[in-house]
Amino acid sequence: MGILKIRGALLVFLATLVMAGCTSTKTEDESADTMQPMTEQPETVQPAEPAPAPEPVKPSVSTRDTLLFPINDVDTEELPGIFYFDFDQAIVKRSGHAELNKHAKALADDPSLRVRLEGHADERGTREYNLALGERRANAVKAYLMSQGALASQIEVISYGEEKPAVDGHNEAAWAKNRRVQIVYKK
Repeated sequence: MGILKIRGALLVFLATLVMAGCTSTKTEDESADTMQPMTEQPETVQPAEPAPAPEPVKPSVSTRDTLLFPINDVDTEELPGIFYFDFDQAIVKRSGHAELNKHAKALADDPSLRVRLEGHADERGTREYNLALGERRANAVKAYLMSQGALASQIEVISYGEEKPAVDGHNEAAWAKNRRVQIVYKK
């Protein structure tokens, strides 16, 4: 049995040699590359964070009755706040809708903005009738602004009737300028 043990030991020894010879050996350059610490990872390129978009230009009030409305990121348009009415009428003219839409958008976009709608009439008619007509006109503008997104809490209505004419005179040209609603912004 001694020979069997020697033969078995010899077989184990040979098998170990064969296995050792089959493993690949690395060159010094390859070993150096793999010897780097595990904490170093190749740098990944992070996409640059996009620059914040410039804030859009907001409407602003330049005077108490003029609104600066943004056309684009640089330019603004001056929106005077006077709207004229036909004789004895409280219907907002279609010609004023585009401008009123811009006022309404400014109010809807900035809930801190407040306006006073001042209703006026020409000198024809009684004082009481003209006060009521001025109020109906201002309420017509208020209703229009609200239909376009403005809040009722942002709008105050007052009527001056014939008391504050824009133009003095007793003819149609003067009366046409006095039949108006004026939007006055409060800061």
